[in-house]
Amino acid sequence: MEWRASESSPPIDKLVLHPNFCEILASKLGEIRMAVEELQSIIKRCQILGEQDFKEDDFGLFQLAGQRCIEEGHTDQLLEIIQNEKNKVIIKNMGWNLVGPVVRCLLCKDKEDSKRKVYFLIFDLLVKLCNPKELLLGLLELIEEPSGKQISQSILLLLQPLQTAYLMSDNLISVLVIQKLHNKAYSIGLALSTLWNQLSLLPVPYSKEQIQMDDYGLCQCCKALIEFTKPFVEELIDNKENSLENEKLKDELLKFCFKSLKCPLLTAQFLEQSEEGGNDPFRYFASEIIGFLSAIGHPFPKMIFNHGRKKRTWNYLEFEEEDKQLADSMASLAYLVFVQGIHIDQLPMVLSPLYLLQFNMGHIEVFLQRTEESVISKGLELLENSLLRIEDNSLLYQYLEIKSFLTVPQGLVKVMTLCPIETLRKKSLAMLQLYINKLDSQGKYTLFRCLLNTSNHSGVEAFIIQNIKNQIDMSLKRTRNNKWFTGPQLISLLDLVLFLPEGAETDLLQNSDRIMASLNLLRYLVIKDNENDNQTGLWTELGNIENNFLKPLHIGLNMSKAHYEAEIKNSQEAQKSKDLCSITVGGEEIPNMPPEMQLKVLHSALFTFDLIESVLARVEELIEIKTKSTSEENTGIK
Repeated sequence: MEWRASESSPPIDKLVLHPNFCEILASKLGEIRMAVEELQSIIKRCQILGEQDFKEDDFGLFQLAGQRCIEEGHTDQLLEIIQNEKNKVIIKNMGWNLVGPVVRCLLCKDKEDSKRKVYFLIFDLLVKLCNPKELLLGLLELIEEPSGKQISQSILLLLQPLQTAYLMSDNLISVLVIQKLHNKAYSIGLALSTLWNQLSLLPVPYSKEQIQMDDYGLCQCCKALIEFTKPFVEELIDNKENSLENEKLKDELLKFCFKSLKCPLLTAQFLEQSEEGGNDPFRYFASEIIGFLSAIGHPFPKMIFNHGRKKRTWNYLEFEEEDKQLADSMASLAYLVFVQGIHIDQLPMVLSPLYLLQFNMGHIEVFLQRTEESVISKGLELLENSLLRIEDNSLLYQYLEIKSFLTVPQGLVKVMTLCPIETLRKKSLAMLQLYINKLDSQGKYTLFRCLLNTSNHSGVEAFIIQNIKNQIDMSLKRTRNNKWFTGPQLISLLDLVLFLPEGAETDLLQNSDRIMASLNLLRYLVIKDNENDNQTGLWTELGNIENNFLKPLHIGLNMSKAHYEAEIKNSQEAQKSKDLCSITVGGEEIPNMPPEMQLKVLHSALFTFDLIESVLARVEELIEIKTKSTSEENTGIK
């Protein structure tokens, strides 16, 4: 080969070297020899010792010299030392100390490909030759070290099948290690727990784009974790012995499955079941986890239908905050089966929709108690899935004696009133209406009373009052009246509707939705029910309604209008002086509002009072017309 100097290179005869070039080169070569020779010296001394004669100093010196070789890039020499058959015993006992430095080099993306190849070879040899127990602990420590995006990089390096030309083996590294250990169940449990703890620190991607990008590597790690766990599950399938070790292994795998159902599957979003659904990493992960449950002797139908009973056919798992952990996991499992349809073919086909609803209500309650958007959304989906199987008016009132059948609608009310996400608020409102539709008449009546007493929200109360009006309307149109929405039962319900919580002192602006709904209901009753028929019992209770609702409302309107008219006058004066001022609206002070904005708010409040007053006047007018007409009929006057 002919070497030619480039045109920009100085002539050879004019090439100027550093005055100490030879000394520097000799020094560098000396350092290489020192690091490698130091390691070789330690190994030579240990070769003549028995395994039991290795001292603590030998371990320390070997680690320092080996780490120096790695840091200074003397990988070829280190590889030769590890490959030397004479050093097998030394590497077995001391080599695990080198795993950390090698892994850190592999995680460093700046390394050249040629160097990375050698690092992989060294890593693979260390895994095969080192003491399994020490190596496992070392690997788990390495998995625990990183944070952020490095978590997934570390896990994928240590778990994922290393499918490159640099490796000597296709097996999973940690499998190779764990299979050499005697107390396998404990070791597997330790590994799975460590891995899960790290995975739980990664943010769960929410949108389709985030899942596809997988910035933090969670989706890749889930797949790698399944591949890591499969050999142990398959071993249990192949080994039919009911040994203590097998039972311990089952318990460890069961714990891992339940932890996985909680994180990441409780909050994970699933792609739609289309062509893309086949590539959904979380659907794959969920399917495998549920498959593991069946494989180790805990098929999910048996588990979920025993959940909540005092005597279970499977062991209670030792979680932190056991009840909460288990409840979250079981709710996640129910969603995966009934909404996502994962392994739903394993369910008995004879189960009635009412039974499935009763089973799922406890899980829906768990979902609605959380605050994460994805979790609440799953609760609403599971409720909808369960209710749509049931015919309207077929859910007997006795079901409301079960705690969750009352706490779920109360949970829906909380989402409707407190959740900042509009789509979830609207969905909760639709689900509450669907739930009401499924209840029988007594069930509707019972639920209405409960929500009127507990919601403490004017808008929700207005929604319930509108439903009461609809039930009365349907009852009056039937040939046979519904006793729950006519007569004495209805009057008992109207006592909760046609009244002001604090009499004339009630904040009418804050309660305007409820008051308008109540007035509209009363107007409907006056129009539809004649005094002589009195199907609803309205005319019997009219005196109480006037004293408890209509008269206090008149007084309250006069007081409120006077207050807001005075506020408008003050605001107009402030506008002239161009000062900022504070006003009180709905019982809350709004400070430093510009006068023109303040006037808009005050006029809006007055408009609301005028609207209430006009409906109130119409109701009283209708009452007067009806009572006068009835009186004339009874006295024979035409």
